[in-house]
Amino acid sequence: MITAYSHRITQVTVQKEPEYDDNEESAPSKTKRKKDMHALQEIGEQLVELDPKKLTEFDLPETLIDAINQARPMQKHGARRRQMQYIGRLMRDIDALPIQQKLDSWHQTSVHQTARLHQLERWRERLLNDDNALTEFAQKYPQADLQRLRLLIRNAQKEKAAEKPPKSFRLLFQDLQGIIEV
Repeated sequence: MITAYSHRITQVTVQKEPEYDDNEESAPSKTKRKKDMHALQEIGEQLVELDPKKLTEFDLPETLIDAINQARPMQKHGARRRQMQYIGRLMRDIDALPIQQKLDSWHQTSVHQTARLHQLERWRERLLNDDNALTEFAQKYPQADLQRLRLLIRNAQKEKAAEKPPKSFRLLFQDLQGIIEV
């Protein structure tokens, strides 16, 4: 049996793709927009974690401040996540660059302060455990009152041996803070 096939000739229209001008700005990709939104949401999360007194240093709209204050007590993950997304949405309407710069400067100050405290701790431990450390400390910091430091080191070692409260241990740290100015 022979069947007849009807052959249709369909005309294919080829559409030319529009030519793009290199000077013309194209819209950001979806991935870029998502990254930007996540970045704004992260800034919002940092704002939620801030002390309320520090939050007042920013010139934020009232709706954003209210959203941040509502997010603080939220414990349930889903509710907090939705609130953070809302905060990120509100952040689109403001310039987030100055906020991020201020948060970064505070973070750098915090990192610097932590490094300083670690340096003081290392010196205190070395002074208490190494006999040559006081000589090295005196060479590095000639303005130090060595007689007072020797007294505090000796008292701190006695307190530790007698399991007494670490009064001299703390005083040694405070004196080191005064001597080692960064």
